[in-house]
Amino acid sequence: MIPWLPEEVAFPPLDKALAEPNGLLAAGGDLSPQRLLAAYRHGIFPWYSAGEPILWWSPDPRTVLFPDELKISRSLAKTLRNANYEVRLDTAFGDVVQACASQSRDGQPGTWITGEMQVGYGTLNRLGYAHSVETWIGGKLAGGLYGVAIGRAFYGESMFTNVRDASKIALAHLCAYLKQRGFGIIDCQMETSHLASLGARSIPRREFAARLDALCAQGDGPEHWPAKAIEGNFTRRP
Repeated sequence: MIPWLPEEVAFPPLDKALAEPNGLLAAGGDLSPQRLLAAYRHGIFPWYSAGEPILWWSPDPRTVLFPDELKISRSLAKTLRNANYEVRLDTAFGDVVQACASQSRDGQPGTWITGEMQVGYGTLNRLGYAHSVETWIGGKLAGGLYGVAIGRAFYGESMFTNVRDASKIALAHLCAYLKQRGFGIIDCQMETSHLASLGARSIPRREFAARLDALCAQGDGPEHWPAKAIEGNFTRRP
């Protein structure tokens, strides 16, 4: 059994999460900015389907990507050098979230990015906590990702691509931007072969929570990111 969240913003300790399904911690509550930010600061995220109550998770181990450990393949490095694209930040947040919700994924008949979720993260974006990284090709949104930034920790939520490597381009520029800003970690939540191929790895939940304690305390609060991403020095990293 898992607890039903009270009206006040509070979560059970992470060690109360179930082992099966891995990380299920609590149910209920809402997607208010206060609750979402409190959840992320403690290594908790919402994940549920339409028609279900809100479910809150904190799996163990936790999959993360350290910005300087991104793996860049030979073909991706070539694409990044060709630069026949433009990367922007936060210029089409709602479009990125909608595209992520509409992206078909193997083994998943629907999307967890419900309308309620889109409203919640849209509010965080307006407050300066949620951000999109967008790859534009030929004047069209070709791929991207979105997530939440607190202090110097970034929590990746979802990616999409309509053109080959477009989401990887966005991720490479995100890593370059985060390194320049002193961010220490990108939360990837659950392990997938795709994320592993890009350099993500699993660490114990206890270690993840300790890193968050330090990283979330850094910075000056919410930030509105500049529309133009920095130029990265992208070389192949096997």
